[in-house]
Formats: sequence, C-alpha cells, structure tokens
Amino acid sequence: MSKTWFITGASSGLGREMAERLLTRGDRIVATIRRNGVLADLEHKHGDALVVATLDVTDTNGIRTIVDEAFRRMGRIDVIVSNAGYGLFGAAEELKDAQIDHQIATNLTGSIQFIRTCLPYLRRQGGGRIVQVSSEGGQVAYPSFSLYHATKWGIEGFVEAVAQEVAPFGIDFMIAEPGPTATNFGANVVSPAPMEIYEETPAGAIRRAISGGSFAIRGQAGRTAEAMIAAADLKEAPFRLPLGRTAFEHVTGDLSKRLVAVEALRELALSAD
Repeated sequence: MSKTWFITGASSGLGREMAERLLTRGDRIVATIRRNGVLADLEHKHGDALVVATLDVTDTNGIRTIVDEAFRRMGRIDVIVSNAGYGLFGAAEELKDAQIDHQIATNLTGSIQFIRTCLPYLRRQGGGRIVQVSSEGGQVAYPSFSLYHATKWGIEGFVEAVAQEVAPFGIDFMIAEPGPTATNFGANVVSPAPMEIYEETPAGAIRRAISGGSFAIRGQAGRTAEAMIAAADLKEAPFRLPLGRTAFEHVTGDLSKRLVAVEALRELALSAD
C-alpha cells in the first residue's frame, strides 16, 4: 500500500535520494526546497505524485502555511521527514554572531517549529510518524563543529521529550543519525575565516583533514536513504538509527565510555542525596 510523505530539504542530498526512491515505488510526496526548479525533473517524471513547495524553515509563518496546504491537499500524510539543515564549521571562537544565530534558527528552531506545526494535523488524523534527520553528531562531537553539534544534540533532546508527550495519540518518532556521507553537505557548509592560533590544535587538525581529503567518508547516500526508508516502513521503527560504520562505531564507543565514566562516579553522585 502506498504512503504519503512530507520531506523538508529535498533539493539535494538525503532528502532528494529519499524522494527519488519513494516516487519510484509509487508513494506520494510533498517536498520542500529553497531554490525553485531543482526538482523539475522529478515533477515532470512523476506528475501529481510530487507536490513541491518553496520553504525556508527559518520562516515560522511560512512553515505553518506550507504544512496547512500540504495536509489540505494530500488529506492524510503518513510520514513526516524533518531533513532541512546545514553545517557551520569552525572553532567556537572563530564563529560570527550572525552565523551562530542562523545555524540555530535553521537546524534547531526550524526543526522544532516544523514538528510542532505538524503535531495537531497528525493528532486529528489518528497518528503518524515523524523522522528527524540528525547525524552521529547528535551523539558524538568533533572539534570545529560545536554549533552544529549544539543543534543536533538539542533537536534530539527535544524529540525525546515530545515523543513521550504524543505517544498516546499514535504519533511516533525516529531519529536518523548518519555518519559522514558522500552528499553535497560539504558544499553547503559555512565556515568563517580561521584564526591562526587554532592551527596547531584539534580544530586545526580536523580542518586540514577535511580540506586535504583524509577525513574518512564511508557513507553512501543512496544506501543511507534506502536504510532510512526501510526503517521508517517498519511497524515499530527504531527510535534512534545510526547509519554507516562510522556512526555505529562512534556512537556505541562514546556511549560505552560515558557509561564507564558515570559508573566510576557512583559514590560521589549518590552522596548528593
């Protein structure tokens, strides 16, 4: 049985990869983009099965208008995919105020407002599933990605709480956590001018690794999209889904180390009661 999906940030990357596969198998999609025309080929090929809308997720009123129109036009929407976002790269001290504000407005506030806007529609239709695209960066952290991590850790905390609030209404969530994946994500990364003082620090080391091509990117975009769709199709989807070897190893490794560190503090922690 075909499904209806709503995908933000479908211009390229994982959003587009998902859209292509879902349309090919016969599903219907509302896809949001920021630049007109980038999905023209899919519109021509799939006709009314694809509805394209222009949306900047930093525009809360725009989110409300587009979501209302999507549910009015499609009737029921089975799966909501909150995918829009980008990366801000640089040591925390290097970042500009406006860059920080825009990163939070897009990745965190935009995702929060999009999810909040969809909830009453999902409640009224008797349930649905929301897929929040995070990254391994919602569980682990690299130097020079502090604000990106702040938004991904933040949206994961938001989803953890909201999932409990809306479970009685038949609404569930899945957080997708891809590792480094071969998409055009890097082309959309915003980076301020580097400060020389950070050149010989971990921030400088990762900058050189990325610019020099030695930063390992194992994830394949098509396979990542396929895994996300397969998980979202399950009757009971996983709440968190690490995607790719890098994500799986980093997330499990960091969680294990954090648990060991917390257990070592048991006596001191319990002394606070």
